[in-house]
Amino acid sequence: MDSVNPAMLYYDILLIISVLLSGAYLFMWRRHFDVRITLIFTMIPVICLGYVLRGHSTVLAEALMANKIIYLGACYLQLIILLAILALCDIRLGWAGRILKALAFTASTAVFVFVLNPMQSGDFYTHTELEIRNGLALLHKEYGWMHTVFQTMVVFYYAVSIGIIVYSLVRKNQISRKVLGLLFFPESLAVIAFFIGGRTSWKIELLPLVYVIAQVNYLIIVARIALYDITDTAVDSLVKKGETGFISVDYGYHYLGSNDTAKEIFPILRKLTVDFSVRRRKSFGELVTPWLENYRQDRSRNTADYEKDDRIYRIVISPLYNGRKEKGYQLTITDNTKDQQYIRFIKGYNDRLTAEVEKQTAHIREMHNRLILGMATMVESRDNSTGGHIRRTSEGVKILLSEMSQEEFPELTKAFREKLIKAAPMHDLGKIAVDDEILRKPGRFTPEEFEKMKEHAAAGSRIVHEILKDTDDDEFHVIAESVAQFHHERWDGSGYPDGLKGEEIPLEARIMAVADVYDALVSKRVYKESMSFEKADRIMMEGMGSQFAPEMKDVYCRARPKLEAYYSSLE
Repeated sequence: MDSVNPAMLYYDILLIISVLLSGAYLFMWRRHFDVRITLIFTMIPVICLGYVLRGHSTVLAEALMANKIIYLGACYLQLIILLAILALCDIRLGWAGRILKALAFTASTAVFVFVLNPMQSGDFYTHTELEIRNGLALLHKEYGWMHTVFQTMVVFYYAVSIGIIVYSLVRKNQISRKVLGLLFFPESLAVIAFFIGGRTSWKIELLPLVYVIAQVNYLIIVARIALYDITDTAVDSLVKKGETGFISVDYGYHYLGSNDTAKEIFPILRKLTVDFSVRRRKSFGELVTPWLENYRQDRSRNTADYEKDDRIYRIVISPLYNGRKEKGYQLTITDNTKDQQYIRFIKGYNDRLTAEVEKQTAHIREMHNRLILGMATMVESRDNSTGGHIRRTSEGVKILLSEMSQEEFPELTKAFREKLIKAAPMHDLGKIAVDDEILRKPGRFTPEEFEKMKEHAAAGSRIVHEILKDTDDDEFHVIAESVAQFHHERWDGSGYPDGLKGEEIPLEARIMAVADVYDALVSKRVYKESMSFEKADRIMMEGMGSQFAPEMKDVYCRARPKLEAYYSSLE
């Protein structure tokens, strides 16, 4: 019986260990593992197989074929290890890196092309010879110039790899020192083994041993990577903890899967078939589809609440990724009962508080309005010629506003109407500053007295400003001041107190002017009798475009029947 050659046994054992280590990696594999590490665990068994096949060769052709398998690793493996080290050390080179990577693969491929035809022109090998010694095939080679290029390339890859490891050790504190040490050890051994080659007493190659040692190191590295990857460890812990449910669907709403927690919350998931639409279960589809549709239309609408058995669950929708590409939707389900109960308690309390504040605010607002109306009435009581003027003009403003459309007057919002009606009684507040001798005069004013009387507009604006300066309703403040100051301005610019012209006069003052003058015409004063509706109408129509804004003409015409009906009811 022939004895087993120790060198052959060495290669056989390394192949078996390498395959077992690759199997262990396959068992540990996760999707986030770098593809280059996977290539390392794929290529090293192939290289070890090449050494075994070469050792068992019986003719030169077989040995050369096995040698090509070995050089497949020799040409590409160290480059792949270099790229893996770059990734593990979190070094990104951008577009320049992509160019360098392409050049490196091109160089490795060019060398490997010469390996495929090693004897052609004597570029890689100038001479090869096979020797069988104690059952072990030994391939003797004499090298050409391309082999020198190959050696230079491999040494370059080794040097850059070690340089990156040393740089990361010094400059990158977010990279594990244990990982860097595990990377440095096989790289150092590889340099030594590469130059020693087969110069051992048993004529064995040390590189396959170094590759197997590298596999061991990379197994330890990937185990630590799985631990350091906070994203994956957090997700794994979250899933195993059992408090969070997960449901996955694709863009077509086809069910992809769920965990046990989700199935406990939604038992119907146990009846769903993978790859079938969630809509096939009507009750579940009607529940989930609106959530997904809202998220599809607007990604900020990514939450929903689901109540079941006195529990409130928060559903959070996010993209479902396969690698870097979005493939569908992930529904994450958490028990949010305590938070929601607290939120509802706070909301209920806030609602009650808001209602109470609104009630008190309405009460204060009502008191404020009554105070203003009381002041206006007090002022009116001093003027023995305008009894009931405040009430009548306020009604006149309401009638005019009811005939005005927002199409004609874009600024005429509901809020504007309400605030103008509320401000109308304040238009003559300035008369409180007019002397009783003038204000209570039973006849017509002299020119001097009329000039004094005209001061009531500006005085009214100042009084209104003081009354409302602390109000939080700025729009009402502006409207009330405008009504008080500008209701005697005329469209042609001949009014007072500022002689405003045309659209310089605020809309609220233009409306107030029509109601004010109409009341003065059709109401009895101490110095005149009430005027007939027909005569008052002629005067009003003559004033359109001179005294009044021209756009108020159609409004007045539409409102006239209501105005006449109202004033008739007062007689």
